Amino acid sequence: MTTPVFIDTHCHFDFPPFSGAEADSIRRAAQAGVRRIIVPAVESGRFAGVMALADGHPALYAALGMHPIAIAQHDEAGLALLEQYLRQPHPRLVAIGEIGLDNYMADPQMERQTALLDAQLQLAARYDLPVILHSRRTHDRLAMMLRQRRLPRAGVVHGFAGSYEQAEAFIKLGFYIGVGGTITYERANKTRQVMARLPLERLLLETDAPDMPVAGYQGQPNRPERVLLTFQALCELRAEPPEQIADIIYRNSLDLFGLARQ
Repeated sequence: MTTPVFIDTHCHFDFPPFSGAEADSIRRAAQAGVRRIIVPAVESGRFAGVMALADGHPALYAALGMHPIAIAQHDEAGLALLEQYLRQPHPRLVAIGEIGLDNYMADPQMERQTALLDAQLQLAARYDLPVILHSRRTHDRLAMMLRQRRLPRAGVVHGFAGSYEQAEAFIKLGFYIGVGGTITYERANKTRQVMARLPLERLLLETDAPDMPVAGYQGQPNRPERVLLTFQALCELRAEPPEQIADIIYRNSLDLFGLARQ
């Protein structure tokens, strides 16, 4: 097959080991076919840095959002800053994220999380941007919120590891499902079977680098070029030819984030 082209739809490129080594990391990603990388922010103090990365490197695109795992740090000033960025359309700002819900923490403060997420969903609707959603032990709650506040551009539930039925619920609402390095582990049978069955037209590839290491690289920071390993694992699980899988997932990524084909 011809060398496939990928978009890593979720990479925290503003964190080590990428910060300070951006050019080398982008070069390594490109050698594996990863031409573009979406960089989601996790809190308002990182908005300027993420935008600077996207402005400074043609391969990078920004998403701005307030991550639920840092709920104790977020405040109204952060939301105001987010809207300030959104008021001025920027070609490198392609989504609101990483936002969502997380019920895995010791003190999840779900009421505050829910209010923060709803405020950011309202901004996504107001400024016509897709969302990049985090969800841990909250798939059903998140789907209920998304039903109540329908978004014109929908988005992606990233790093999905829920059930087939939960994935279907998001897909029916117009969302994509993020396929990450979890499927490179044979023991992750439930997630592997879900990704084998879901419509290819609703899947995206991601690394969540430097998190979510792929099999064989445990204990090491994940990297965008390793999206190729996730793709290879997905090809082993699916019936479609690798060329078709690569092309459809690439087009899915372009469509969701409004990117031009290269």
